[in-house]
Formats: sequence, structure tokens, C-alpha cells
Amino acid sequence: MSWGTELWDQFENLDKHTQWGIDFLERYAKFVKERLEIEQNYAKQLRNLVKKYCPKRPKDEEPRFTSCLSFYGILNELNDYAGQREVVAEEMGHKVYGTLMKYSQDLKAERKHHLQEGRKAQHFLDQCWKQMDNSKKKFERECKEAEKSQITFERLDNDINATKSEVEKAKAQYYLRTHMADESKNEYAAQLQNFNAEQWKHFNNSIPHIFKNLQDMDQRRTVKLGETYRSFAEAERRVIPIISKCLEGMVSAAKAVDDRRDSGIVVESFKSGFDPPGDFPFEDFSQNLSRTASDGAISSTPKGEREGAPGPRPDPKHTMSKAKNKLWLFGKKPKAPSVEDYSHLPPEQRRKRLQQKIDELNNKLQIEMDQRDALNKMKDVYEKSPHMGDPNSLQPKISETICNMEKLRSEIHKHEAWLSEVEGKQASRDRRHSADNHHPAPQGRESPEGSYTEDAGQEHHTPHHHSGPPQPGHPSTDPHDFDDEFDDDDPLPVIGHCKALYSFDGQNEGTLVIAEDEVLYIIEEDKGDGWTRARKQSGEEGYVPTTYVEITMEKNCKDLDCTDVLGTAHTPLTAVSQL
Repeated sequence: MSWGTELWDQFENLDKHTQWGIDFLERYAKFVKERLEIEQNYAKQLRNLVKKYCPKRPKDEEPRFTSCLSFYGILNELNDYAGQREVVAEEMGHKVYGTLMKYSQDLKAERKHHLQEGRKAQHFLDQCWKQMDNSKKKFERECKEAEKSQITFERLDNDINATKSEVEKAKAQYYLRTHMADESKNEYAAQLQNFNAEQWKHFNNSIPHIFKNLQDMDQRRTVKLGETYRSFAEAERRVIPIISKCLEGMVSAAKAVDDRRDSGIVVESFKSGFDPPGDFPFEDFSQNLSRTASDGAISSTPKGEREGAPGPRPDPKHTMSKAKNKLWLFGKKPKAPSVEDYSHLPPEQRRKRLQQKIDELNNKLQIEMDQRDALNKMKDVYEKSPHMGDPNSLQPKISETICNMEKLRSEIHKHEAWLSEVEGKQASRDRRHSADNHHPAPQGRESPEGSYTEDAGQEHHTPHHHSGPPQPGHPSTDPHDFDDEFDDDDPLPVIGHCKALYSFDGQNEGTLVIAEDEVLYIIEEDKGDGWTRARKQSGEEGYVPTTYVEITMEKNCKDLDCTDVLGTAHTPLTAVSQL
């Protein structure tokens, strides 16, 4: 249906409709813009999430567990997925939003041009109508004036008292008005004919043409919206195959998790190579007591010790030192300095680290050898073609490379010697362990150094002598060393105190449960997140809401007696902080 024939009298409504169409197009463009901003923010948040959970340690320190490797694989796939979301946002911004905004500007200019033409045609028709109307009114006035002059002339012509001059004058006036009325009539007829022609032209040519242009413009706008709707969906559909591959990669990473392999890696990573400790011997402190023949009490002394001569009383400090040398296997391992031969590590871990170091040195040696060969080839080329370069200029670099190779070979030889020593000790320990399984010795036990003694008396009476200092990695025999190893993590010092204004249930992890009017130590101020770190009298630490407590900070709390505020005995701050 044509707007020109059906809506010839709806210029104002078509004006409003075309304006609504452009507004709707711009509204859809705004929707696309907000949609692509969501995609951009989503992709940015995904990339930040991947960056946050990606490993920040060197590759050699990364765990080799399949669960960790699968998780890192999922992070890589998620990073690729975020890239596809960015592609979607870019497609929407370029092919949809950008196209719509440019097309909107073109539509506005075209609509303005067509409406200006319509208003111009309407204005011209209005002018024609005014001219016709003015000629019509003039013709009407002239006819009335002619009628008046005719009546005056006829009255004077019939009046016997009227003079001839008056009659002639009235007759001339009558003829004049009649002539003017005839001219006005002709002019009105011409203007009417002209207006009718212009009106027909206006409603049959000008307006239909203008309305047809507006109709075409509106239809093109509708088609463009349909195309951008399709482009909007295509931008999403185009990345679906790649997104599917990312999801398939995540599923493959999940299937790659192997619990048995992870368990094997745990054994391989932490196996020390030590044998389990033997039984502790019975220490008889009643050997020096006199026994009578009639004593009917059952002696708790082992049979082997009653039959033999009573040996000297074992040193309890020495025994405790021996026992403490095994406690680190079940608790916190004592710290030891890292040395070049890795002797501070257990045998199995030492063997692995030495093997890794040897492989690393061999790789470096291979690189130096390749560099030497390349330099020698270049030197041969220079000797055959002197114009290409001076062969003597390469000699310092060749000498340096050979020197580096000798150093690396020396390092490799040294580490291989250490590795042979470790493997020899492990082979000897394995043979001894196999013999112990076939011929158990109930009276003996394994010493902290891995050697085996026949009985408890020998262990106490014949101490081991070393040619050098004790091996790193084993705890010192000082009774205080085992206690000192727990002093590494000192509690935070007290910097003030606070009183609870309200009770707090502390349901979240890391928070404290406090009661109203309870007094606590302050060990860390509020960092701006609304939480203050505190310590109870029982020593429990955690975070409490800053607004729930009344805080009093101590300027010189390190030199003051901070326990007075809690009503306890006068205790220095250092003692309080160790609670």
C-alpha cells in the first residue's frame, strides 16, 4: 500500500511516525552498546580471574599433580573462552552498533530533507489559496460597490430634482464600479483556476512523491533493523565452535585427573629413604637396688639383662637425644642450611636433586659444546675466506667456551661422585633391610644415622664416632633444639586493647566469637575494610567488626604492662603476646 494515495492528508502523523522509527533504531543501538559492554566486562573479569589463580612460581617449583595440571589446563581454556567473549563484543561493536549509529545519522538527514520538501509544497499551496481567497474577497467587494453605484445612479436618474451633472457623475461611477467588478471577476477566476491546478498537482504529484520517499526510507530502516538483528545473533553463533572446543578442553582436563598417579607423585616427592625407627629399649633404673632371694616380686628387667652382668646405668639425656632425632619424621622438620651437595635432604630426595642438577649441568654443557662447534666452523670459514672476517677475533670466545666446558665437566664429575655415594648407601641400606626382614633382632633398633646396633646396651655404651661434624638435616642432640623449632612463628605483638560493645557470633571463617563487655587484645589495626584483628585471653586470634568494639591504642605498649586492662597479674607484654 502506498502512503501517497492512502495517507495524503496525514502529513503530521507521518512526521511523528518517522521520528519514532529513528528513535527506536537508536534505542536498539543503545541496547547493543550495553550488551557489548557486558561482554567486555565479562571477558575482563574472566581474564583477571585466570591471572589471579595462575601459578606465579617458577616452572620447576610447580606441582606435577594431575589435579593441578588439569586445573591449569582449565584456566588456559577459560582464558581462551574470555578471548572469544571479546571477539563477540568486537563484532557487535563494529558490525551492529557502529552500523546502526551511522545509519541513524543518514536517516535523520534524509527525513529532514523529505519533510522540508513536504512543508515547502504545503506552503506554496497555502500561498496559492491565499491569493485565490484575496481575489475572491476583492471580487465580492467590487460587486457590492457596483451594486451600490447602480442603485445610486438609478435613484438620481429617476429623481426630477437631480441635476444633469449629478446624474452623469453617478452614471460614470456606476460604469467604473461595474468595470472594476468585471476585472475582479476575471482575476478571481484566474486565481481560482490556478489554485485548483496547484492543489491537484500538490495532492496528486508532490505529496505522493514525498510520502513515497518517506515510505521507502521507513522500509529501509525496518530492513536494516532485521539485518542488524541477524548480525547480532551471528556474532554469538560464530564463536560457538571455538567455545565448544574450550569446553571440550575443560572436559578433557577433568578426565586427565589420575588419583593413582598423584599418589605416586606424593611418594616420589617426599620419600626420604630412611628406614622406620626400631623399638625403644627398656631402661632398667632398678639395677642398683639390692634383691633378696626371697623376693617374690616379678622383675620387669628383660631376661637378657638379668642373666648377664649388670652394665652401667644408661645416660637418660643420651637416650632422649637419640629418641628426639626421630621425632622430626612425625612433626616439624628442623631447619637446616642448604648446601651444595644437598646433604641436608633425606637420601631419596638428595638423590633426586643431585640427578636433576646433573641433568641441568649436562644441558648447559651441551649448549657450550654446540657454541664451540659453531665458533670453530665460523673460524674455518674465516680462514678460507679472509674477506668475511678475522679468524683470530674468534679465539677469545672459543677459549672462554672451552673454559666454561671444563668448569661444567668438573661440576658434573663432583655431583656424579655425590650421587654414587648416595646410591651406594641406599643399596647397602636395602640389603641390610632385606637381611633384617629374614633375621630379625628383637633386642636391637635402628640408630638415628641409619646404622644398626645389636642391643640396647651396646647403643648406650658404645657411642658412634664421626670423622667430621654431624650430617646436616639431622636434629642436634641438644635437648633444647626440639623446643626451639616451634619458636619460629612468633605471635603478633599487642598494640592496644578493646572492649566489646555488642556480642558477635563469628560465623565466618577467621572471625572471633565475642560477648558484650568482653575485653580483648589488639594485635592489628583496621586496614580500612572494617575488621580489626584481636586476641582473646585464651590466646585465640581472629577478626572482629571494628564498629562492635571500643578500641584503646597504646602508644608505648612494648614498654608498658598491657595486662592490667584485663584484670590479670602484671605480666610483661612479651609474655602476654605469647598467649
